Order: sequence, then structure tokens, then C-alpha cells
Amino acid sequence: MTRPPSLPGRAAAFLRRALARHVPMTDTPDAGLIPAAVPLAAAENLVARMPALILSAQRIAATVAAGHHGRRQAGPGEDFWQFRPAQPGEPVTRIDWRQSARSSRAYVRETEAEAAQTVCLWCDPSASMRWRSMPTLPLKLDCAILLTLALGALLLRQGERVRLLTPGEPVDIPPGGRAALDRLAVALMRTLDHDPADTSLPHPQQVPRHARVVLIGDGLCGLPAMATLLRGLTARPAHAMLLLVNDPAEAELPYAGHIRFSGLEGEETLTLPGVEQIRGAYREAYTRHQADLEELCRVNGHLLIRHATDHRPEEALLALHAALSGRGERP
Repeated sequence: MTRPPSLPGRAAAFLRRALARHVPMTDTPDAGLIPAAVPLAAAENLVARMPALILSAQRIAATVAAGHHGRRQAGPGEDFWQFRPAQPGEPVTRIDWRQSARSSRAYVRETEAEAAQTVCLWCDPSASMRWRSMPTLPLKLDCAILLTLALGALLLRQGERVRLLTPGEPVDIPPGGRAALDRLAVALMRTLDHDPADTSLPHPQQVPRHARVVLIGDGLCGLPAMATLLRGLTARPAHAMLLLVNDPAEAELPYAGHIRFSGLEGEETLTLPGVEQIRGAYREAYTRHQADLEELCRVNGHLLIRHATDHRPEEALLALHAALSGRGERP
């Protein structure tokens, strides 16, 4: 029995070299594979797609916002919380006269607290994100941009302070209607319009203390770098949510035959004579890498959420919104 080829390196290195950071190309035209997307010419293509992504983000944010709930406690806000009996010395302007007319006592109308917080967003700009396994699927980068904009629109609508983490200085986006979302989109385009070979993660020092952080990427960077980031966020302290955006082919390795994988981030070309022979080992490596990421999040007090590009983005946004609102799964 012929032994299948061994995996080239540990799980993270294999993931980076063997598929997720590579564009699959056939050595023969009759291999039956659908050609993968060519890496973007970055700025031009992104600018052309951004208006459609903004509109989609607004629609998704509006869908999730319809189910928004407040802090479930009395405080400054717009939503009604409860009526309570007026106390001695209570300002007359706080009395709800309609409710008080139904009783012999004066009542005060209390609203639900809506405390603003800082939420830092990071969208993976690496060339690995500019890939898809089939033309019918969106690029991983487009999914990440869409979710970043939709979450930003939702947070800005709720009056939260939004900060975009970039390779340079962080960009603060003040609330302000549609203009705020446009500012976020422009800042995001500037962030992505840099050397895609730069795969560095954001620095914890860009994050304010006690902030929330949403990291959106494919999670296929080296585990040591991710561990350093998550430990640094815990030390701030800050609570992070890691949203993994992956193409379904990255989990399955659905290719067969003689395949050449061309690197998107300067890696050497990898040619495999029989991809189907290592499919089982690849899936084990991928599953192990995902489990290691989940464990890193758990031990550092953070949350991991998964999203596949063949699923509806509303599902991921709902999970993020629930986690930010304190109603999602806690690590």
C-alpha cells in the first residue's frame, strides 16, 4: 500500500502553504476545476465594489437593528424602562403627568440606560483574503469588508464609539449618520490599500482600556502571533471577538489530481501529484488549527465566532451583535 504524502510542516504552515494562502491552478486544462479568482489589483477593484458593499452593509445592519435591545436598567436613553413613584424633591419636569393622572401619586418615567463604549474593528488586509474557491462565492475579503461595515453601521447607529485598527495609526469614527459610515468605508479602503504581503496583526497598544475588539480575518496566521495579540488584549484589559471568515474549500480541500498551488504572499509554488490522497490529513490539520485558535481565545477570555463565505452574513452579524450586547455565548 502506497503511503500518502506527508504534510509539509505543522498545521499552521500547511494551512498557509497548501491552500488557504494559495490560488489553486491546474497543470492540465481538463482537470475539471473551476479557476480561482485572480488576486485583486487592490485599490481600483476595491473602490469599484465599495458602494455595493456599503449598501449591503446598511441593509444587513438595519435587519439586525430591528431586534436591538437596551441595557435592561434605568438610565439615560430613549427607550422606556419603567414608571416609579416620584421622590421628595424630584424635579417637576421628570414627572409623567399622563401616568400620574391615573393614580393619586405622581410618577416619574424612566428610560433604559444606553452607555456608550469603544469598539475597535480590524479587517484582515492580507493577500490571503483576496481569494475564493469558486466564481459563485464572494472573496473572503469582500465578506470581511461587508461585516466590518455592517457592524460599524450598527454600532454608529447606537451611538457607540468606533475605532478602526490599521497598520499605522488607529482611526476614530465619530457618530454622525450616513456620513459616519462613509468615513469608516474610506478609512477601511486606505487600510486595505497597502502592501498585501504585510500580514501583521494589530498592536494591543492601539486599543483603549476596557474596550471591545472585533478581529475579522481568516485566522490562518501563525499561532504564536495570534497568541501574542490575544494575551496583549487581555492585559489591557480588553475583550475581543475573533470572527473567522473562511472559504468552504479551506476546510474540505475538495480538489483531486495533479494540482499546483501558487502562493499569494510570496510563498514558493507547491505542486501535489495526488491531492485526494492527503485530504484526510489536511482536514485533521485544519481542524487542529481551528481548535488551537478556539483554545487561545478561551484561555485569554475572548470569544471565537465562525463564518463561511457560502453562508448569509446576517448570521455572523447577529452573533457579533449578541456578544457585544452581552447576550451571546461567554468564553
